[in-house]
Order: sequence, then structure tokens, then C-alpha cells
Amino acid sequence: MTLALPPRSSKPRRRGITSMIDFGPDTFGWTGAPEGIRNLLEACADYIDYAKLYALNALLLPRDAARAAARLYRDYGVVPFAGGILFEYAWQRNELDGLEALLADLDIGGLEISENYVSLTPDERSRMIERFQKRGIYIKYEFGRKNPAAPLSLDELGAVVEAVGRQGIEHVIVEQSDFDMLVAARADAIAALRTQTWFERLLIEADPYRFPQQHVKLIEDFGTEVNLANITPGQVLRIEGFRRGIGRAVDYWIVSRGT
Repeated sequence: MTLALPPRSSKPRRRGITSMIDFGPDTFGWTGAPEGIRNLLEACADYIDYAKLYALNALLLPRDAARAAARLYRDYGVVPFAGGILFEYAWQRNELDGLEALLADLDIGGLEISENYVSLTPDERSRMIERFQKRGIYIKYEFGRKNPAAPLSLDELGAVVEAVGRQGIEHVIVEQSDFDMLVAARADAIAALRTQTWFERLLIEADPYRFPQQHVKLIEDFGTEVNLANITPGQVLRIEGFRRGIGRAVDYWIVSRGT
């Protein structure tokens, strides 16, 4: 007999996804390329499904460093993508051709399309997704605003999930601020989300500054196979442990429950 942990879903996963946010050299977990990223991936690649290059890091970092980061992620079976703020910055400046050239030069291969500060019509959103997909760029879509004026509508969110799903986007990221406002405004928000047929296609952004309390609550509320985004490099292994009942924050239920 071999001592082992209980099995969990393996990559490529549809549920139980962990999408990491790569801040670069940062107090949340140093991921400078190539040594920092390689060290992280040698230990944790099996627990990371996606890696988002934070905000405008594709422009802030030296080209060689950003390119090396993207390639390392792919080498270890992690899908890299550039953050949505990069798309919004290019959209505002009518520099989408420049964005395409940058993604090609850095060999990132993936892009988040978001509407944190810009607003797209449904037709514009569809055309943007199609445009980058035709260039062979993997697309993530993020729903929500950084500074929402009102709680999100589940009907609207569901319609967007279905619409982008018809364009081949399997999961939609829910902006942290919008999720927080919804939970604060509706006592039944968790229950309402869980009943939606499209819930498993959501990636819920967690707040790195509220680790581990918020992350544990998300796992308790939605189950160990909840899809989580914005997990920092320094939190990846702990999150995997929480999913499996390991850690004081989850009362070591892997042992305390006798399972």
C-alpha cells in the first residue's frame, strides 16, 4: 500500500481551476524570469492551470524577461495570458494592431479581454474576441468593473457567459469588485450563484490581501472544485492544500473528519 493524498481533478481541468496572477518581482511571490518562475513551476505546475501576466507588465518588463516567462509557463503545461488592462489600454488608444504585434513578439499566446474601465457593445465584444482568435490568440473574458456602481445582474452575467461561450470561451472571470458587491448586497448571492447552470464556467477572482480567510470561505461556499482566479504565486500551494483539507485555516479536515 502506498500513502497518498485523495485524488483531485487533473489538468486540463474544467473544474477546480487555479488561475495564478504573476505580478513579477513582488512581495506576493517572486516570479522573475527565468529562475523564479522555474522554481515555482518545478514545485507547483500541477496545481496551476493559467498564469496571467499582471496589468501592463507586458510593457513594463524587459522584452526578454516577458518572453521567457510566457515560454516557461507553456513548457510546464500552464497557459499564459496577458491581463485585460493591457487590452483596455490598447483599445483606448486605437492600438490593437500594436497589441497584436506585442503579443506575437513576446510569444504570450493569450489575452484577457475585459471591461474594467472601457465599455464594449455586445457586437464590439464579439468582434474583439473573433479578431484575436483569428490571430491564434487564446482569449479569456472578464466580466465586471473595478469600481461598479451597482451589484451585478445574474441574468446579465449568464447572458454574457453564454454569448462568449458560443465563441469558444470556456470560462469567464468575474471581477473581484463585482463579486464582492454582489455578496454584500444579496444575502442569497452564494445560493443563487450555485443554482445557475453556468456557474461552473465562472472563475471567481479572490483578493490576495484577504488570504487565507476569503479563499477558504470561497472553497467552503462553493466546494473544493470551485474555480479561483488571482491566486498569487505564494498562495498556490496553500490553495491546493485547502482544497484537499490541509491547513489550520480549514481545520485540517483531511484528518479531523477522519477521511
